[in-house]
Amino acid sequence: MQERPQTLGEFIIDHQRDFPYASGELSQLLSSIRLASKIVTREIRKAGLTDILGSNEVENVQGETQMKLDDIANEIFIKALKARGIICGLASEEMEDFIIFDEEKHKDSKYCVMIDPLDGSSNIDVNVSVGTIFSIYRRISPQGEAVRLEDFLQPGRNQVAAGYVVYGSSTMLVYTTGHGVNGFTLEPSIGTFQLSHPNLRMPEDGKIYSVNTGNYLKFPDGVKAYIDYCQDVDAATGRPYTGRYIGSLVSDFHRNLLKGGIYFYPQGTNAPNGKLRLTYECNPLAFLAEQSGGIATDGKQRIMDIEPQELHQRVPFFVGSKNMVEKAMEFLGE
Repeated sequence: MQERPQTLGEFIIDHQRDFPYASGELSQLLSSIRLASKIVTREIRKAGLTDILGSNEVENVQGETQMKLDDIANEIFIKALKARGIICGLASEEMEDFIIFDEEKHKDSKYCVMIDPLDGSSNIDVNVSVGTIFSIYRRISPQGEAVRLEDFLQPGRNQVAAGYVVYGSSTMLVYTTGHGVNGFTLEPSIGTFQLSHPNLRMPEDGKIYSVNTGNYLKFPDGVKAYIDYCQDVDAATGRPYTGRYIGSLVSDFHRNLLKGGIYFYPQGTNAPNGKLRLTYECNPLAFLAEQSGGIATDGKQRIMDIEPQELHQRVPFFVGSKNMVEKAMEFLGE
């Protein structure tokens, strides 16, 4: 008889020892994220059948049009994470300020969460994969007091866990606590996440580069030179690299994690400092990249060494296979 795959819940319990502050809270926190992602999966599967497509005709704090599912996913994750009383606060890409959880059950909470509830939500209307990105920190303010901004403005190297959920042809949750990267696929008939991709390792090399080449003319010269290098056709081997850009960060990163590649969103576009948020997007994906053997940089320094100055800070982002990112940095250095 074939052995049953390990469930996410079983895996979390078995690996609590890997977590330096193991006392059960992290397990409960990840379980809350697991539950919320199942509910979001259900809502996404109804897109087109209920009135959840399109925008709310309002802009979020990022100046981006907020989609209806952005708001729905945000509320789902807030409720799920608040319910168990294990975090002291939450910051979301969809909200200008962080939320303080100050009810009695949160008094001794040790953790705060940063989240992008629905990355790539503009793709929902055309049935393209979207995702959720999350990052977990141990608070630095005293327990028993209200969480402070400083708790959320920690460098990425302080993360105790991070991950993402990709809602595609299947729903998959990928996360790390600093002891490697593991992926779990939702088995819809019984509603459990099962270990499907143990000990994920990003290939050191790849053939995929992911960038919005529509911004090519606005890119710095080094970035243009690297794109030209990727597009150069060798007479003997043909085109060495293939451009693949979904426009959903989680989906682009997930593909490159499995197959090898580089994703980059540099400065020099309509967003002078790049488009991606350091705290909600770049830090958690950088943690995953490094834990799987990849690299993440802003073009000058390691992403996880950047000291955040504001909640919604944007940075240039280069992430992916070690050799490809290092090659891109050579062009930027020139």
